[in-house]
Amino acid sequence: MAKIEMQEIAHSYMAQPKGPDDYALKRIHHDWDDGGAYALLGPSGCGKTTMLNIISGLLRPSEGRVLYDGRDVTDLPPEKRNIAQVFQFPVLYDTMSVFNNLAFPLRNRGVDETEVSRRVREVADILDLTPFLKKKAAGLTADAKQKISLGRGLVRSDVAAILFDEPLTVIDPHLKWHLRRQLKQVHEQLKLTLIYVTHDQIEALTFADQVIVMYEGEIVQVGTPQELFETPKHKFVGYFIGSPGMNFLPCVLEGDAARVNGHKIPLDGETAAAGRSKTGKLELGIRPMYLTVHAEPVEGGVPVTVKLVQDQGSFKILTLGLEDHVLQARLPEEHPVPSDNAWVTFPVDRAKLYADERLVG
Repeated sequence: MAKIEMQEIAHSYMAQPKGPDDYALKRIHHDWDDGGAYALLGPSGCGKTTMLNIISGLLRPSEGRVLYDGRDVTDLPPEKRNIAQVFQFPVLYDTMSVFNNLAFPLRNRGVDETEVSRRVREVADILDLTPFLKKKAAGLTADAKQKISLGRGLVRSDVAAILFDEPLTVIDPHLKWHLRRQLKQVHEQLKLTLIYVTHDQIEALTFADQVIVMYEGEIVQVGTPQELFETPKHKFVGYFIGSPGMNFLPCVLEGDAARVNGHKIPLDGETAAAGRSKTGKLELGIRPMYLTVHAEPVEGGVPVTVKLVQDQGSFKILTLGLEDHVLQARLPEEHPVPSDNAWVTFPVDRAKLYADERLVG
């Protein structure tokens, strides 16, 4: 295992990039601590796989350095970096038994056969592969094959890190939860450094201790799942994390309040003061679950129209019209739903202010 440092990494697939828009990665400076469980989260094209390939050595960055435990490995290929990589589609030897597939990385490094057997059986037990050890990989289901691929990465105890590039994409949805739980168990038992790339927020938030959210080639926030949900530092994090995502309303400041279409919405004094120093586009942000919906006018309530009600079983999602803006509110199952007109209030401690898409304060 190793501490991995990315020092001022930038990468362009163009031979002569002319500006920031020509870079797939833009000035990444980040450390991955030894033994951590990380998720790289973001939409397709944001730079996740590019970053993973730079960490693994499949790609040399245009600029910057990669260090493993303080040693510069920027120019080293994957086989010299002592890492394991698990891809979206399983990489297996179909004609080999499950045991021999798991043993291959160890035998390839000359590990004693007694240790090979011990390690293979330990990993097989963690991944529920023990009943299949004597069977050929070719006849197994897709999820079992991906477990073997995971196991080939986990079986080596000497790896600096294990890198996962969307490993559950081909797995049936009802099996994904089980495999995520097993990966979490693997991390807790073996204390390996795991870096997991995904565009699925559920996978990221249930797997990782720290989530790195990427957007347009940049890291826009690093934090625990709770930090990303409660305090999104970038507008993208607000609407990408959570279902439905955060509401955003263009606003201007008036004293300690945000004015939206003539309606004043109170802010805490510290946020308002910080916002007054900003010159960019201001937006008010709030999670749907924190909006309070009233059937009758209330003090501080903003009038809205009820456009759509979606019953999710344990709660309801209301789509509301605030003149030319749309809001979504999440109501508990027992909360009465207004018919046509409603009023919403914004709790001061839950309302966030953003300037040019970044959190103020």
